[in-house]
Amino acid sequence: MERSDEFPRKTKDVSLQELRDRLAEFARVRGWEQYHSPRNLLLALVGEVGELSEIFQWKGEVARGLPNWTAADKTHLEEELSDVLLYLVQLADVCGLDLGQAALSKIIKNAQKYPISNQTISTTFN
Repeated sequence: MERSDEFPRKTKDVSLQELRDRLAEFARVRGWEQYHSPRNLLLALVGEVGELSEIFQWKGEVARGLPNWTAADKTHLEEELSDVLLYLVQLADVCGLDLGQAALSKIIKNAQKYPISNQTISTTFN
């Protein structure tokens, strides 16, 4: 297994499984597993969501693709989004849940709960 601090700079697709395995190894070699209870991971996740929120706090509406953001602002956003994702993956792992499968199931449930209607679709054909 690769060390968790080694990775190719750009990867095509990263699976939740790979993230979970790397995070578990990262925690294991540092002896941090003892601190990674569901409660502790949830509280850390909430803290990271707060940091993510701060980035957008005074920006008003932001255009898709962040066209007016600096490279440094985008990098900061990437880092905070990554922190949220990593804690979420760890939380699901210590709870024994398959996050990917749960997300797919939720999409299906949402599609059933919010069916497509003719009034919600506006498509223009040229």
